[in-house]
Amino acid sequence: MHDRPAPTPTPRSALPVQARLIVAVGIASALHVGKLPPALPLLAQELGLTLVQGGFLLSMIQFAGMTLGALLGQLADRLGPRRVMMVGLVLLAAGSALGAVAPGAAALLGTRGLEGVGFLMTVLPAPALLRRTVTEPGPLNRALGWWGAYMPIGAATGLLVTPLAYATIGWRLTWAVLAVLAALCAAGVRVYVAPDGPRARDAQAWAALRHGLHTTLSAPGPWLVASAFLMYSGQWLAVVGFLPTLYTEAGWSPARVGWASALVAGVNLTGNIAAGRLLARGVAPRSLLWTGYGAMALGAVGTFTAGAGLAYASALVFSAVGGLIPGTLFALAVRLAPGPQTVSTTVGWVQQWSSLGQFVGPPLVAALAARVGGWQWTWTVNVACCAVGALLAAALHARLAQQVRAPRPGQEGA
Repeated sequence: MHDRPAPTPTPRSALPVQARLIVAVGIASALHVGKLPPALPLLAQELGLTLVQGGFLLSMIQFAGMTLGALLGQLADRLGPRRVMMVGLVLLAAGSALGAVAPGAAALLGTRGLEGVGFLMTVLPAPALLRRTVTEPGPLNRALGWWGAYMPIGAATGLLVTPLAYATIGWRLTWAVLAVLAALCAAGVRVYVAPDGPRARDAQAWAALRHGLHTTLSAPGPWLVASAFLMYSGQWLAVVGFLPTLYTEAGWSPARVGWASALVAGVNLTGNIAAGRLLARGVAPRSLLWTGYGAMALGAVGTFTAGAGLAYASALVFSAVGGLIPGTLFALAVRLAPGPQTVSTTVGWVQQWSSLGQFVGPPLVAALAARVGGWQWTWTVNVACCAVGALLAAALHARLAQQVRAPRPGQEGA
């Protein structure tokens, strides 16, 4: 029998060290998302990237999630989330290191694809590891709220730090340093996160994998959460990813572009963290989602149509209040998973649709901007996404009410 270290006991207000490390690993992984937008002007000069090519490069890291999310999530459920996370970090390090020596745009797109696989294998197991480490519902909601903020924190840090690094040591050496950081994270997970249980036999594992995928994709909850995430993720990356380009075109200095873009991305964490706390206090997920989608719609209109000061304030509202959406949806993914053995699979399916949004969103917005000759009509994409998201929030509310009336086996006390 395999002895697994018990989660470290902590006071009610604190999270276990393992949980904090898992969130930190997610933040370090998201640096690989945030490192690219400030590099786009440099890559356009060095490699001749067009605006649309830059959009695909922004979204390329999500390609693996768009195609493999549910499958890799089920692998994490069956092979062990810690094992899969460590492999993902190694692949992420390899992709960043190879990107640092890429000779051209095509090779760079390939290395971003490898980073995408590593990124996905790193972040998908995290909610299951948090659920294993944090057992009480209140602290678990807070932990998942913090996990929902890993992307804005990491992306904002990348947007803030990499412009200075690019100006000092160049983008290639900066990406090599980030590869080393990913490798160090893998070592940290190996040392500090409790080991997984023994792996199942090959035949048994594959049969369980197929059953887990079927169970997850047959349930309505994962589809609703995934669709709601799709309506959020694509528009968020499209706005935040192109802010450095938008501000550079407006004549802002590189330093100002860096901190302004980083602040917009970073304030997203406030909504994520607030969502976890508000859910723990009993606020209805539908209310949080409606607030988030409404703020994103209004913020997008202001970002692309208002004067400079109001446009920047609108971008801050767009990101900060919009952060209520991922923080809420990560918690719903855990609650609406068909069973404990399909949490990573459900999160993988959500990530798959989130990645689809992030893959399609930036090129779609860039193509619209190129067609009309400016950014003034790109808000229409955001408003359409928010309208659909609001309808999905109502459907999720109905699904949660149905689950309360007829809880699934093993969740009667949840």
